[in-house]
Amino acid sequence: MNSFSYLDLHRQVAADIDADIASALESLGPESSAVRTSISTLLGHQQMKYPLSVLPLLVHAAETGETAPAVPLSAVHVLWWTSACYLDDLSDGHGGNIPDGLGADAALLASVLSGQALPIRVVRAQPVPDTVRDALTGEIVDCWIDAVEGQLRDLRGDLENASRDAVVAAYRGKSGAPFGMITAMAATLSGAGSERTELWREFGAVFGILWQLFNDQEDILSGRDEDLLNGTVTYLLACVLEETPPDSRARIAELSAAARTSEPARTELTALLLNPAVLLRYEKDLSAYRDEAYRVLGELGGHETYMAALRQLVDQSSGMYLSPAD
Repeated sequence: MNSFSYLDLHRQVAADIDADIASALESLGPESSAVRTSISTLLGHQQMKYPLSVLPLLVHAAETGETAPAVPLSAVHVLWWTSACYLDDLSDGHGGNIPDGLGADAALLASVLSGQALPIRVVRAQPVPDTVRDALTGEIVDCWIDAVEGQLRDLRGDLENASRDAVVAAYRGKSGAPFGMITAMAATLSGAGSERTELWREFGAVFGILWQLFNDQEDILSGRDEDLLNGTVTYLLACVLEETPPDSRARIAELSAAARTSEPARTELTALLLNPAVLLRYEKDLSAYRDEAYRVLGELGGHETYMAALRQLVDQSSGMYLSPAD
């Protein structure tokens, strides 16, 4: 069992998660056929590359040894991120990324329901005490507030005042909050006490930051360069600014603005992002967040098979995949 991974778990439960989502859609009734069709289409369009929907299963099983009771929370996770990723595309100006068969307005409405009303319906359908149901529902509501705050900070893109701390504050909302939400929900469902639930929330929040740092690296490695095209102030770009003398930072701002439309500017800015001194700072901070995630997991403890899978997720998200430019 030492080789058990989160991918193994996903292969075991993927059909169950899909069935829970299908059941939630079916429960809307025949009068909501347009809603069902729209959300189903959006779900098919926003396929997740990495099956992090198993995260609540791992947390619940770390507490109890059982994954099955948390499958509905995995459905909540998929629905939430389907909505958030589509809304993120829209906020980045990717209005052309509309699912086939849906107009822009229909896709927007579907994303709102997918991320808010439907997850709440999933939670309220669970056979749990009212206090647990209310706590789970509250997590969804509170998470949206924190996540939107993080997204708004991200959209402001204040390069002039950018710092690593400011970027992490945005990451903690837009990514840390939803992962903290789902790990806290799983802990609550498992019957964990308030102290352990808050520790699981802390783990989820740190993991969310790590996963955002992982995504930032992957964006460069894939050649998509969406962050440069969108003018996003990433953690790596903040590292560049902090490694740049104050009298040279104006040039970074010029390059960032030009990179939205200019390939030569993107190439020049990418070379700065991959400067050895910048990557050294980035890797040091990445290791610090990894160590923090390990620390929280160590304090929590739990069923080792599932704790090992959680540590594997931390390892994947905290890897240093970028290398200096030639």
